[in-house]
Amino acid sequence: MKRVLLLAQKARGKTSPNPMVGAVAVQNGKVVGEGYHHRAGGPHAEVIALKKAGQSAKGCDLYVNLEPCCHHGRTPPCVDLIIASGVRRVIVGMRDPNPLVAGGGIRRLKSAGIEVLSGVMKKQCNALNEVFIKYIQTSMPFVILKAAMSLDGKIATSKGESQWITGTHARAIVHEIRAEVDAILIGAGSVVKDNPSLTARPKKGKVCFPTRVILDNEERVSLTSKVFNNAQEEKVIYVAGLNLKPIREQKLIAKGVDVLKLRERRGLLPMKAVMKELAQREISSVLIEGGGEVYASALKEAVVDRVVFFYAPKIIGGRKAPSAVGGDGVARLQDALKLKDTSIRQVGDDWMVDGRL
Repeated sequence: MKRVLLLAQKARGKTSPNPMVGAVAVQNGKVVGEGYHHRAGGPHAEVIALKKAGQSAKGCDLYVNLEPCCHHGRTPPCVDLIIASGVRRVIVGMRDPNPLVAGGGIRRLKSAGIEVLSGVMKKQCNALNEVFIKYIQTSMPFVILKAAMSLDGKIATSKGESQWITGTHARAIVHEIRAEVDAILIGAGSVVKDNPSLTARPKKGKVCFPTRVILDNEERVSLTSKVFNNAQEEKVIYVAGLNLKPIREQKLIAKGVDVLKLRERRGLLPMKAVMKELAQREISSVLIEGGGEVYASALKEAVVDRVVFFYAPKIIGGRKAPSAVGGDGVARLQDALKLKDTSIRQVGDDWMVDGRL
């Protein structure tokens, strides 16, 4: 199963909205075929592994981290091929949370006389596909909140200077995370201040373009900003209030931008409504990159699943220097949000804190 998970991870960031799946066929203790799901709409891992196994698939053990599918989607059901191939036993990491499967694949295999062992390395299998699990069970994207700050929690100086608080190692990790998500969300203030491109430039692999989501209920973002570059080819979603000026909306649409208008609440765009709209567009994961008020809104509306904070060994200070999380905050310590499954590691001269909410 460890080999299965290693194979599945090779497609990280490429299978959305599908899960990452690997499969290994074993005959008499020897691997006779293996594979992983490369992209949505492509062959499933079990199909690749069994085809590589050929005649050796008959009587083999098939290891797979996710329950084989039993429904017709973009591809035929995997259980049909498993049964037809004469597989002796199937070892499954976790059941598929998709209501279209939900144990149905395992039942089909058992009814065909195939032995099934499930729950092998279940915790690791669940962790691998936490994005898929959240998306399929709640119809909401898995949301990562990322911020880079000084030791005293400042994301910029009192004069607004923020590039760069952290070093190259930390920024490289951010690009790796960007390459794994479907969308990057950013507030108007950060666009105006930094004019980012919001591309993913991982060390290994080519530059990729997650969907760019801009929150701008006050029409502050210039239409010449870098985030609108290549909007005809690479998706950009502009989220505004209901009072968006028609002329501005027309100009955005002409650029190829998807305009989403939502009713504001207390002068803010509702984060849960934004996430629901993104999920309807088959966006299963979102990276929030700022700024402080957007972070505060996302945390207050409880849409965040994972928090990644980078701390630089610097002290900025200053009453007017912005902190990582804005808003009103909590009045009592007992109401503070507490991370779980937290890890801390050094990246270059900086420190990365990673946890779940």
